Amino acid sequence: MAVVAIVGVQWGDEGKGKIVDLLTPQVQWVIRCQGGANAGHTIVVGDEKYVFHQIPSGVLHPGIRCIIGAGVVIDPESLVAELQQLKARGIDLRGRLFISPKAHVTLPYHRLLDAGREARRGGRKIGTTGRGIGPTYTDKAARSGVRMQDVLSPSQFRERLEANLPENNFLLRDFFHQAPVDPETVCEAYAGYADTLRDFVQDTDVMVREAIRKGEHLLLEGAQGSLLDLDHGTYPYVTSSNTNSSGLCSGAGIAPTRLTHVIGVVKAYATRVGMGPFPTELQNSNGKILQERGQEFGATTGRVRRCGWFDAVSARSSLWHNGVTSLALTKLDVLDTLPSLSLCTAYRYRGEVLKDMPSDLTVLQEAEPIYEELPGWQAPTAGLTAYKDFPDAAKRYIDRLTAIMESEVSIISTGHGREHAVVHNPIF
Repeated sequence: MAVVAIVGVQWGDEGKGKIVDLLTPQVQWVIRCQGGANAGHTIVVGDEKYVFHQIPSGVLHPGIRCIIGAGVVIDPESLVAELQQLKARGIDLRGRLFISPKAHVTLPYHRLLDAGREARRGGRKIGTTGRGIGPTYTDKAARSGVRMQDVLSPSQFRERLEANLPENNFLLRDFFHQAPVDPETVCEAYAGYADTLRDFVQDTDVMVREAIRKGEHLLLEGAQGSLLDLDHGTYPYVTSSNTNSSGLCSGAGIAPTRLTHVIGVVKAYATRVGMGPFPTELQNSNGKILQERGQEFGATTGRVRRCGWFDAVSARSSLWHNGVTSLALTKLDVLDTLPSLSLCTAYRYRGEVLKDMPSDLTVLQEAEPIYEELPGWQAPTAGLTAYKDFPDAAKRYIDRLTAIMESEVSIISTGHGREHAVVHNPIF
């Protein structure tokens, strides 16, 4: 039995979906653990491209059973659309996708509140996706949330909705100056979603427990990245869930002691969507090259990602919080054309050298990266599937990363396709 967590160790967009898809044939279960429709996990199979927002990235492999765990906040409208799109492409998930009845639900007023709050921040925007994720988690923490099991019962759903609407409509109407939400419209729409999703909602706790008892292999799929973790990320420029391995365990309903391996997915450089400190950000031609060659545009929002050199300081912090046992290095091929590369090994703040990531955001915003320079390889690595074929300079870059991170690299991704990868060490 193996329970393997797949976590991002930067600001998200590291390529977790591809790593999940790559490893799925070796497992029986894939569990999406937290986040919501703000995720965008992209998988390329041949000429086909798939982008998943809520559905686990393992569904493209026939026979694999997938779960949307209790830690995920579900947007039923978006989820139904995902299911319909997959079915139109010949992938019917009935009988192998299961949804936790405990998962909380995003409602129309959550999206409106999200947009209203972001607009009021003005120049201090967080950079949310506008999908209502934060307000949904807010209601969950306030114990006023609506769960999937409520959606399946029209009377229970109406009761919970009507209990919440006076406060939320007051905010929408009198504070954000938006139209209030009509309960009849919401009840009608969500009754339709319930009809579609009813068969998918099962007791996933029992399924997971029995799978572990049988010795089956499980993949826990994280969303966003560790530097966006609600507790340990660059607060307040973070997401609204715990993106670290402990959060994945909680969202899946699995004790942390069951984890056998934690794979930290990390790009060969760094990117960030939205606002917040980014010490190694490049606002020059190199940044533009990374953006263009890496196709750095958000899969969910289409927003341009900020790009920069690899930041070992922040990544080391993530490795510690996650208990990472090995790394999956992605997008190495994006660096192929660059004559020289820089690695951030420490920060300098008002004359002081910082080797650890500061928790004080004002310090991080002023911190200047201390770089170590390495030669580029200016030779193609795209599509390589054997480590021996890598240019020597590329091998040295990887070796230096592993030395700085004090963690081995078990997987190297060399392109978009699921076949474009080198697996150094077996995970299972």
